[in-house]
Amino acid sequence: MKTYKTEQETFWAGEFGTNYINRNQSEELIASNLALFSQIISRTNNINSIIEFGANIGLNLRALKNLLPNASLSAIEINHDAILELEKIGNITCYHNSILETNIQNLYDLTLIKGVLIHINPDELSQVYEKLYTLSKKYICLVEYYNPTPIEIPYRGHSNKLFKRDFAGELLDKYPDLKLVDYGFIYHRDIHFPQDDCTWFLLEKGN
Repeated sequence: MKTYKTEQETFWAGEFGTNYINRNQSEELIASNLALFSQIISRTNNINSIIEFGANIGLNLRALKNLLPNASLSAIEINHDAILELEKIGNITCYHNSILETNIQNLYDLTLIKGVLIHINPDELSQVYEKLYTLSKKYICLVEYYNPTPIEIPYRGHSNKLFKRDFAGELLDKYPDLKLVDYGFIYHRDIHFPQDDCTWFLLEKGN
């Protein structure tokens, strides 16, 4: 296997990342993603291109493709097996690489990251923030676990693999031209469209 900079990258590129695929694909999750992203997209204008950081098998992009059928889709994904599933979506540009190593020159109307910042080595977060910001023409969307202060918690029996913090707040502090457009919370007990207790944030770049 390729050698990565951080233990978290190696973790997701390997067997655990592949097993994650099998645990996270269902019609119910696709329906929940449609409900979530319809709410987020309703707060935007003129989204013609989207890139997702850490797209896995593309359940978020599938929902967005239904909502924005004419938008061009791109994805960064570290796991080879996930890339194979991503490519089945069709009309999608896939970058099989670590977010930390990917060097992309294109710009997108929306940069998206969902359930991935929580798994990034905290020492490398600033680099990921920079990529989310610089690749965006207008909007940045984060959907992550939230905590007002940084904290590490056990993840499926593994340590040093899941970190909560105020990711959106750190982005807003790092880039003063960003503004908060909207935010919301999705509860795991929602009777129609549950998600895993995620908080979403939609940020917009200034002119």
